[in-house]
Amino acid sequence: MDYLVQFGLSLFLTIFIEFIALFALARLYFKWTPKRMSNRLLLFCGIFCSFCTLPYVWFVLPGLISSRMPYIAVAESFAVLAESLIYLMVLRIGAREAFILSLACNMLSFGIGLLLL
Repeated sequence: MDYLVQFGLSLFLTIFIEFIALFALARLYFKWTPKRMSNRLLLFCGIFCSFCTLPYVWFVLPGLISSRMPYIAVAESFAVLAESLIYLMVLRIGAREAFILSLACNMLSFGIGLLLL
């Protein structure tokens, strides 16, 4: 399969998985009501995070890191930290909540991606 097609499928899958995780954590774990944080804002933030980080993970980092395990460690760490900052700024939440959201969403999408590939 073409690399760009794989990227597109991965982007779609990442957005889908991470939005569901983000929504579930926001509503069930943090107990944020739609009045405090709208569904539209959560959807925007979930999509925006993936669009901001996945291209770097797929197109920039592979050119810098050739070994698989260091690449995965750097790529996932980058995604978690970058998305934490986005959650912090866009959702206007605390650093702890932003990090928990980002870590959980990325662990879930990475794990499901491994299972599917």
